[in-house]
Amino acid sequence: MIIIQTNIGNIKIITNQEKAPISSENFINYVKDGYYDNLIFHRVIKNFMIQAGGFTEDMAQKPTKSTIENEANNGLKNTKYSLAMARTSEPHSASSQFFINTADNSFLDYPGQDGYGYCVFGEVTEGFEVVDKINNIATTTKGYHNDVPEQAIIIQKAYMED
Repeated sequence: MIIIQTNIGNIKIITNQEKAPISSENFINYVKDGYYDNLIFHRVIKNFMIQAGGFTEDMAQKPTKSTIENEANNGLKNTKYSLAMARTSEPHSASSQFFINTADNSFLDYPGQDGYGYCVFGEVTEGFEVVDKINNIATTTKGYHNDVPEQAIIIQKAYMED
């Protein structure tokens, strides 16, 4: 179990290492390295998803490790409260950024609109009210970034729970 401790509450997550081994291991390694500590949920699109794992509160992008292979063809679906890898239009571009679906987003499932889709690799097990609160937060534009929460939602610490 992984705990994402934010300034508005905790979100507990489990990964599916059987169906998404590469994505799960990648995420767990970032957690163990303390990478997500003091990053923010930098993109919130109400009733779609909340995204984190790449930016500090001042919208500086944090360097990442190498990108990983897209495992979206694993049978897992982008349903509400599922955890998926964020990526660019390049299918195998995921690294540190992830998102939590705040609605059922079947159009992101394999094969998606580009033949690949977005890889689901986990799910929220506790802290649904925190996810819902982030989903409903007011957003603004900061620099070149749209859909940024007006009130910073900071990941104070992400860690493995025994």
